[in-house]
Amino acid sequence: MTGHNAAGTASGLFSTVTTATEKRHAFRAALAAPEICRLPGAFSPLVARLVQDVGFEGVYVSGAVLSADLGLPDIGLTTLSEVVDRSRQIARATDLPTLVDADTGFGEPMNAARTVSELEDAGLAGCHLEDQVNPKRCGHLDGKAVVPTSDMVRRLGAAVAARRDPGFVICARTDARALEGLDAAIGRAKAYVDAGADMIFTEALADAGEFEAFRAAINVPLLANLTEFGKSELVGAHVLQEIGYDAVIYPVTTLRIAMHAVEEGLHEIANHGTQVGLLGRMQHRSRLYELNRYAEFNQFDSALFTFGSWL
Repeated sequence: MTGHNAAGTASGLFSTVTTATEKRHAFRAALAAPEICRLPGAFSPLVARLVQDVGFEGVYVSGAVLSADLGLPDIGLTTLSEVVDRSRQIARATDLPTLVDADTGFGEPMNAARTVSELEDAGLAGCHLEDQVNPKRCGHLDGKAVVPTSDMVRRLGAAVAARRDPGFVICARTDARALEGLDAAIGRAKAYVDAGADMIFTEALADAGEFEAFRAAINVPLLANLTEFGKSELVGAHVLQEIGYDAVIYPVTTLRIAMHAVEEGLHEIANHGTQVGLLGRMQHRSRLYELNRYAEFNQFDSALFTFGSWL
C-alpha cells in the first residue's frame, strides 16, 4: 500500500463521490430547468453508468423491470428490501440523481412511510408512489384498480411525514385515467398536490392533448412515461418539453433492447455453434473495461490489485 496517496486514487472507484444530498439538489434543479429532465431506466449499475456517460440528466429504476429481471410479472410480487437493494446499487454507481418506482409503498400508509425512509438511506433522489390497490398491476395493462382518493392522500401524508431530507422528491402517480377518466385523474392529482406531493406522474395518458390538459390543470412538476407498447402515444421528449412537462422516463427501454439482443444472440449460437456472426453487434471488451474503470482499479495499489490479461 502507498498509504494516503493510494486512498486518494481510490476515490470514487467503489461508489460515487457525489453525495445523496447533492444528487437531490441536482434533481430538483433539473425539474426547475427549462429543458425536460430525461431519465432512462437502468436495470443494473453498469447501465446507469452508461446513462450518465451518454449525457442524460437522471436515472430511473422501474418496478416492472426489477420484477422482470427476477423472472416475475409486474403484479406487486417484489418486496421493499429487493427494491431498496437494487436501487442502492444503481444509485451509488452514478453521479446522476436516481428516481425509483416504489409501487404502492408496499402496504399500508405506515409501510409507505418506511419505504421513504429506506430509500433515503439508500441514496435515492426521489421515488413515486401510486394510487393503485395493493397488490398493483402494470399501469398500461387492463385489470388494475385504484384506491379511493382519501386512501392515497393518507399514503402520501405518511410518506411526506417520514421524509427527513426536504430535497428528497416524493412523486404521486395516478392510474385513474384508464378507470375514471381524465377529469377524475386531474382531480386526484390536485388532491395529491395538496397532500404534499412534489411532482405528479400521469400514467397511461393517450396523446399529447391529454398531456396538455394535465399541464394546464396542475401547478407542480409533471412526469411523463414514454414506455413502449403501452397506452400512451410516444410523443417525444421535445413535444413534452414544449407542452411544459418537467421530466420523462423511459422505464423498460434498455431492458427490452438488451433482451432482444440476447435472444437473437442465443439463437445465433444455437443455430451455428459459434458467436462469430455476433461480434459486430457486441459491446467490445475495451468499452466494457472503460465503463468498469478497469485501468483505474489496476492503477490503485498494483501490489494488491493485479488483474491478469486472461480476463
